[in-house]
Amino acid sequence: MNRSRPIRVGVIADTHGLFDPVIVRHFRGVDHIVHAGDIGKQSVIEQLEAIAPVTAVSGNVDEYEKSGFPTEAIIQLNGVHIAIRHVIFEAGKLTKEGKAFLDRTRPDICIFGHTHRPKNEWLGDRLLFNPGSAGPKRFTLPRGIGLITIGEGKTSGYHVTLADRAKMFLP
Repeated sequence: MNRSRPIRVGVIADTHGLFDPVIVRHFRGVDHIVHAGDIGKQSVIEQLEAIAPVTAVSGNVDEYEKSGFPTEAIIQLNGVHIAIRHVIFEAGKLTKEGKAFLDRTRPDICIFGHTHRPKNEWLGDRLLFNPGSAGPKRFTLPRGIGLITIGEGKTSGYHVTLADRAKMFLP
């Protein structure tokens, strides 16, 4: 990748088989897409691949390895080390396995899902990012996706809230 320009990464998780067509608009122009597990259906990945290259990991809904996707992935984008795993937090706390994953992989950015709660938090010099859930609405939690921009020496992420129900057509 050309390090002279910032790159944009679309981040999605917990689709549970639902592909909301509005994602196409929000991810237009991204350089890469990360799906942080609980994919639900292969067609979700196929639709994301029509937008940009995709790195995906499996989640508990995918029955992990049975899905054909790895349980974790490490990628480099624009010189930034990114670790992806579905479960890092549970009940609002970093899990023992999540901490071990962070200690082992030592990423600049850790992308995860599972909690359905958006997170964009710095832990020291490491960005912990959960886009929230892009799948069917659960409880009072918002539906959402995320975007991360990786530039020369600067990384930032933000969330995009989706409507409570997916529209079945492009606006």
